[in-house]
Amino acid sequence: MLDKKYIGRFAPSPTGRLHFGSLVAAVASYLDAKANSGKWLVRIEDVDGSRTVPGAASDILKTLEGYGMHHDGEVVVQSERSHIYRQIIGDLLSKDLAFGCACTRKDLESVGGLAIYPGTCKNVPPPGVQPRSVRFKMPRENLQWQDLIKGGQRASSASASDFIIKRADGYYAYHLAVVVDDAEAGVTRVVRGEDLLESTPSHIFLQQALGYATPEYAHFKLALTDEGTKLSKVNHAVPVEIEEAPEQLLKAFEFLGLAGIEADTPEKLLAGAVKVWHIKSQA
Repeated sequence: MLDKKYIGRFAPSPTGRLHFGSLVAAVASYLDAKANSGKWLVRIEDVDGSRTVPGAASDILKTLEGYGMHHDGEVVVQSERSHIYRQIIGDLLSKDLAFGCACTRKDLESVGGLAIYPGTCKNVPPPGVQPRSVRFKMPRENLQWQDLIKGGQRASSASASDFIIKRADGYYAYHLAVVVDDAEAGVTRVVRGEDLLESTPSHIFLQQALGYATPEYAHFKLALTDEGTKLSKVNHAVPVEIEEAPEQLLKAFEFLGLAGIEADTPEKLLAGAVKVWHIKSQA
């Protein structure tokens, strides 16, 4: 068990209502925080305003409360933190840890695709062309880290790509915002879906560049559709309703490998799940 300094978080994007896949993420992060006598924070990740659905954030918060998951402290809203991201990017640029990029999607497709940035603007920006976005300079070195569920992980410098931290449309990128927000909140462990496992090297390198501590990571399996794709708002996942909280919580427990929990309220169900939670059971 960790000490009392444990801080975890759940960070939903307000692109729609809470569905079973996002409920699993909320439950996993909540149980891990409470099983370690820690704090469980909630952050609304609306840094991409183009995808935000009006009213979704308040609906998500209401649903979490209805499911017995009460957050500690104030809810952080990314769209209110643009001034912080702007300052961080300015610092990275001044230290030559980031650079302005004038490349369009069409430009990158013409030089082999979008997977790994070819460095077009990194050292010699095209003359007379204004940068459209800002990219972080990924260190050209290998990285190893330990995921609490997936085990030992390794990222090769050959696959490192200078990723965008401020987009051409003016929005600050997820990779930047999540690293800055986790550090400011003092998050010690990130429990999230395995679809974000491949983003972890980018986050760790950015943490190192900014002088932040790296939290522990635990990536659990995803809830999938019948077709085998990630259950998400994009593929019209059915929202969970407050009145079905006990049933949906039991389904989430079963998905996460927890069995034999019985109670008549969401709070009691969660309390029972906390007692038997062990993150290794999610492997």
